[in-house]
Amino acid sequence: MPRVSFAPPSLCFTFLALLDRLLPSLPPTVRDVDVPPLFRERFILSGYRPVGLSWRCYVLSLFQIHNETLNVWSHLVAAVCVALRFIMFTILQGGGPEGQGFSVDVSSLPLVLYVFSAITYLSCSAAAHLLQSHSEHAHYSLFFLDYVGVAVYQYGCALALCLYSSDTAWTQSMVGQVFLPAAALLAWISCTTCCYAKLRFRRPYPLHRKLCQVLPMGVAYLLDISPIAHRLATQSWTSNSALTLHFMQVVLFLLSAFFFSCPIPERFSSGRYDIVGHSHQLFHILLSFCTLAQQEALFHDFLWRRPALVREFGQEHLLLACTSFPCLTLCCMMTALTMRRRAQAQFTKEQR
Repeated sequence: MPRVSFAPPSLCFTFLALLDRLLPSLPPTVRDVDVPPLFRERFILSGYRPVGLSWRCYVLSLFQIHNETLNVWSHLVAAVCVALRFIMFTILQGGGPEGQGFSVDVSSLPLVLYVFSAITYLSCSAAAHLLQSHSEHAHYSLFFLDYVGVAVYQYGCALALCLYSSDTAWTQSMVGQVFLPAAALLAWISCTTCCYAKLRFRRPYPLHRKLCQVLPMGVAYLLDISPIAHRLATQSWTSNSALTLHFMQVVLFLLSAFFFSCPIPERFSSGRYDIVGHSHQLFHILLSFCTLAQQEALFHDFLWRRPALVREFGQEHLLLACTSFPCLTLCCMMTALTMRRRAQAQFTKEQR
């Protein structure tokens, strides 16, 4: 049976001694039969953290080996990489001639919102996988927050791709004219249906629970990626270095969606991939690389489009588009809070 063991970095004996005094010894991980059905994953037989420990234990389990370790670290590391790369970009590209490079103005705001949305979804996901074993109420609340992060990222991507990565032909098309309102609506629908499916269905989950999650996000992705699909289909990839990066992020996203939808490889060898290699870990890792590739592509597109951005879209339109981002975030938060209250009422009813 896999056991939880703390393995801090060996910087010096003093540091190790301090950690030894501060960190409690955590209980060993347990098998699937030792946790309630809500916390079990199909074909994952071991590596579960016991339910009902203190919050401190779950925070410290960041440094333990269990079946969520790679899920947490993959998105934590990706969030740090996104933040550091953005800081590097602002330093290297800031202070250039007027209308070029990065500066604090309305034309740079969509890029800032995109980076914020990426860090938000990665952080919410890491928090959900790290802390969800505390209790049933925490499990639902944290994954509702995770779905909010996903919706925020969906719209952050849509906003940046619409303003930086689209060409004139797509912008003037029917899809381009309704793109941002439709993207905001689909992001909210994705958040709502994911929250509803989480609350409505119990394990063993039926197929239509997965469809309830995947279909709205799939439709949202097809819309969000439409400006990139148009450029990939109509422009020479050698003419713009961003297109290769965009193609890479599309491939990585499709691969991540496959592993999110299918429990492979654990389906074919239950218990073998409990700690390393199961489908949700592969989904997290591929999605992290997808986000990093997309961010790099957007940096290229930002430098390409920024000089003419205000002239093409207008400052008022840019401000309105950016204002829709916190509005969408607020709507998703309200939806998650409503679902959280319904979950709490459901727990109370079941305990009577």
